[in-house]
Amino acid sequence: MPRYAAFLRGVMPFNCKMPALKAAFEAAGFTAVKTVLGSGNVAFDARATSERVLEQKAEAAMHEQLGRAFFTIVRPVEQLQALLATDPYKPFKVGPNAKRIVTFLREQPKTKLKLPVEMGGARILMMKDRDIFSAYLPNPKGPVFMTLIEKTFGKDVTTRTWETVAKVAR
Repeated sequence: MPRYAAFLRGVMPFNCKMPALKAAFEAAGFTAVKTVLGSGNVAFDARATSERVLEQKAEAAMHEQLGRAFFTIVRPVEQLQALLATDPYKPFKVGPNAKRIVTFLREQPKTKLKLPVEMGGARILMMKDRDIFSAYLPNPKGPVFMTLIEKTFGKDVTTRTWETVAKVAR
């Protein structure tokens, strides 16, 4: 049975307990469910189907079990592992202090973007399919990279650090 990763937007330890989230995914019929960190990352096994169907099942189960649903984006773990192996940041001069982040989209953007896009020390470097690769330097102005991502792609996205993606893909 294929293994998948779900990345949920807006989950934090104070608004969703991980045991309850795990139970919601199990109620959806997923097996070998494991939450990773406390920020809405769930690895699970499911019968092979489209990512969109899995997203809908997860959101419906959260709504039923938790009383609310978090925007969910699903990727096959095998796809994440291949992505990690290719290191899309390699061609760019990303300094050792820069944070690497991956933004997941449900659908391809409707317009073609000219990359890189930069703002306040944050750079959107490249896009591969529905995955966006960015880097930023921590800034006293706060999460400038999120402003850049939302301005460029809208709010129907979710973002993780490169390290978190690696943890979820294990």
